Amino acid sequence: VQLVESGGGLVQAGGSLRLSCAASRSAFSTRTMGWYRQAPGKQREFVTSITISGNTNYEDSVKGRFTTSRDNARNTLYLQMNSLKPEDTAVYYCRAWGSGLDYWGQGTQVTVSS
Repeated sequence: VQLVESGGGLVQAGGSLRLSCAASRSAFSTRTMGWYRQAPGKQREFVTSITISGNTNYEDSVKGRFTTSRDNARNTLYLQMNSLKPEDTAVYYCRAWGSGLDYWGQGTQVTVSS
């Protein structure tokens, strides 16, 4: 099972980034997928999730700015991040869970400069 994030980088405040998470079929096909983030010196926190049927959930601070989606044919999860703020700076992790299993990617760094 493998989750591989990409798309992180350095962006100015107000800018946008799109993260991708490529998953092996076994990790993706029946799982709820989500994004978490961990800022320096802080606990890892929930950002968003999406079920296999497309139901989404967002952490309050990203509502209206971030959008998650999944391409079930390509086994890929996306996170479109708009109106980025310096406080969004963190390592972003992809997660797939369900049926007693729980998988994490290695993370991708997002840095938002003010």
